[in-house]
Amino acid sequence: MHTPRRTRRTLAAATGAAAALALLTACTGTPQGGGDDGSAEGKDVTITFWHGWSQENETKAIDANIAAFEKLHPNIHVKVVGNIADDKSEQALRAGGADAPDVVSSFTTDNVGKFCSAKVWADLTPFLKKDGIDPAKTFPAAMLSYSGYRGNQCSLPLLGDAYGLYYNRTAFAAAGITAPPKTFSEFEADAVKLTTARGDGYQQLGFMPNYHGYESTPSHFLGQYGAGYFGQDGKSDVAADPKVAAMFAWQKGLVDKLGGFEKLEKYRTGFGDEFSAKNPFTTGQVAMAIDGEWRTASLAEDKPAFEWATAPFPVPDDQVASYGRGYQTGTIIGIANGSRKQTAAWQLVKYLTTDTDAVVGFANAIHNVPSTFAALDSPKLDADANFRTFLAIAKNPNSSTTPASVNGGAYQVSLQNLGYAYESGRLSDLKAGLAATAKEIDAAIDQAK
Repeated sequence: MHTPRRTRRTLAAATGAAAALALLTACTGTPQGGGDDGSAEGKDVTITFWHGWSQENETKAIDANIAAFEKLHPNIHVKVVGNIADDKSEQALRAGGADAPDVVSSFTTDNVGKFCSAKVWADLTPFLKKDGIDPAKTFPAAMLSYSGYRGNQCSLPLLGDAYGLYYNRTAFAAAGITAPPKTFSEFEADAVKLTTARGDGYQQLGFMPNYHGYESTPSHFLGQYGAGYFGQDGKSDVAADPKVAAMFAWQKGLVDKLGGFEKLEKYRTGFGDEFSAKNPFTTGQVAMAIDGEWRTASLAEDKPAFEWATAPFPVPDDQVASYGRGYQTGTIIGIANGSRKQTAAWQLVKYLTTDTDAVVGFANAIHNVPSTFAALDSPKLDADANFRTFLAIAKNPNSSTTPASVNGGAYQVSLQNLGYAYESGRLSDLKAGLAATAKEIDAAIDQAK
């Protein structure tokens, strides 16, 4: 099995990561690295690459790409260290020295703003220009967006995730629904139609909208609206952007239409683990779900007792022309700014992120979305109709992501907390709640700076 993005874990850790940022930003004095390591002239160089993958199919795929790289560059030797958590990478990058890695990958795109602003990852723009690589023509826009911060391209995408709609075709047919919904009004109608009662609960729920539901987060829903989160001045615009208020109002309306917060929460407590065969979509407890491309592999393996299919997640009715879009995130990779072997390190990063066969092979092995246009269109890519839904989402110019911030994903936690309060009824004045949240986000960013 592949490694999906652990969204909940990421958001839960964001507050602690923001606290650690004070230490990280204090280390902007980390010694500058250098590119003149002699590898370009054929000198033998050994670089260290840290990554977070740990499962057998993942590490085998990494090792295969490293072997292919070393064959192309016989004088560059790569010491690979897997199963490295992001916090350990942060500590090593802050400390620098001979034991620090030269190349680092991270599952958490929220790290980009921290690493770029603290200058612990090298800006890759000079390397890209030197080798004639145009990032905008190489990587999908959303992926390029989440790998840089304010003009500093301190990382590049290394596979990605795209979020879309999973739907129970058997349940759709039984309810007389002939096609997946494209707009939120169609989605709401289908969710209600697909919901059947059992006692004071549900036999089947059309969709779990609660923010504690798997992958039903504010950021994933806001991706369908195209929210920007921050204005040109860098300040939070969540209180001023009508798309943000519209999303929270839509979600709360759907919660109410499907039985109310307390009833939904009671049902949710019966869900099995998200990353297992007990996932509520797999068991048939919910008829529609928002999820990433990795779920196609899980469903093929778990073989649920119904027919299923994928489609882009619906969009607001007034943005129907943007249907096909979706929220994106992914793995990032960069070069330690303190590395003294940046020339060799860049050759590895360039190979892993831009060599089409390397990207496609890795995507096939761990069932994630390729992160270059060329790889997305490669005939070597293993992709059935359901997986191709996510390839199209990745290529869609309207697809979006959450922007990088100097304090990581703390602003997403603030919005998540607002969502919890609003959906449960603890907060009734959404306008006031958004205003308070915007102030909270700005204050946290100012403190991080």
